[in-house]
Amino acid sequence: MITAKGLTYTYPGAQAQTLHGIDFEIADGEIFGFLGPSGAGKSTTQKVLIGLLTGYGGQIQAMGRELSSWGHQYYEHVGVCFELPNHYRRLSALENLQHFGSLYQGATRDPMEVLELVNLGQDPHKRVSDFSKGMKIRLNVARSLLHRPKLLFLDEPTSGLDPVNARNIKDLVLKLRRDEGTTVFVTTHDMTVADELCDRVGFITSGHLRTLDTPEALKRRYGQRKVRVQSGQDTQEFPLDGLGQNTDFLDYLSAHPIDAIHSQETTLESVFIQVTGQELRP
Repeated sequence: MITAKGLTYTYPGAQAQTLHGIDFEIADGEIFGFLGPSGAGKSTTQKVLIGLLTGYGGQIQAMGRELSSWGHQYYEHVGVCFELPNHYRRLSALENLQHFGSLYQGATRDPMEVLELVNLGQDPHKRVSDFSKGMKIRLNVARSLLHRPKLLFLDEPTSGLDPVNARNIKDLVLKLRRDEGTTVFVTTHDMTVADELCDRVGFITSGHLRTLDTPEALKRRYGQRKVRVQSGQDTQEFPLDGLGQNTDFLDYLSAHPIDAIHSQETTLESVFIQVTGQELRP
């Protein structure tokens, strides 16, 4: 769906590059995460890929064509959900979606359908100015889905959402990939979102792509292969490899009442710190 080779970008008037020769590919139907702290270059990469920033260096192929050759037809196939709300505040949710839907040449979803998808079906006639931040963010998601995009860009898709609606948005993204084959590009600093959603993730800091792999492969590579056994106040650790034949482990199980056994799995955030030497921050 997307291939980037040697992608560079320098903002007009800046002395230094923001992106330094990034290479990556995104398969058709993949949920791909671009992860990093604020200022890392993930939003710049996304803005280049959606055509907001031109004058990039290197090559970008999107849906089989060089990105710079697409023109406005590109947006018939691409949906974008920005982190910050950007709607007409004096219009209702339904009026906003009707307006934006009219801008597309092809067929669009029923606005009420997409409002239901993001749990706003009870508020179609409510002015956006009266929406909470979380409702505005969900309306962003709804707007990005109006034209059934092949390629969906999500910038911090669960930021500002309560746990229930955050779970709904994540489930919706997975459903779009499963049922409609949508390719999704997610930029976030929230490693929990990335771990739950993404088929593969790329870590970016200071405009450099540090590593790229599946979340599970990264956690296996950088995690501790140990199990921790707790009996009352006593805790012991044993190597995970060969655990079934480890006589010390088996003797401990036989001699102590066991309260808990945990594999020492690392988190994606811990892996990010190991790989990049930086902590994540909004």
